[in-house]
Amino acid sequence: MSEPEGNTVNHAATEAAPSAASQLFDLRSIIALLFGVYGIILLVMGLFFESPGEIEKAGGIDINLWSGVVMIVIAVLFALWAYLRPLVPPGERH
Repeated sequence: MSEPEGNTVNHAATEAAPSAASQLFDLRSIIALLFGVYGIILLVMGLFFESPGEIEKAGGIDINLWSGVVMIVIAVLFALWAYLRPLVPPGERH
């Protein structure tokens, strides 16, 4: 069955064009952003807003500070992964 004349679509052009949206909405970059934002919030909370009583409750460890540092490290790793291994559209794999 053929397509109607007024409804022609260039399938080759739509498949070959690299998708900027696929790079923008890469889950690795979204995860990196979320870990980074939450990590910065926890880091600031741990550095400036922890009372000695809260630290004592956590067994003498500043949980917010160390959780924030770990989350920032994870965010950097995800961002590096997305940067060093970008998404490749299925038709362009070699």
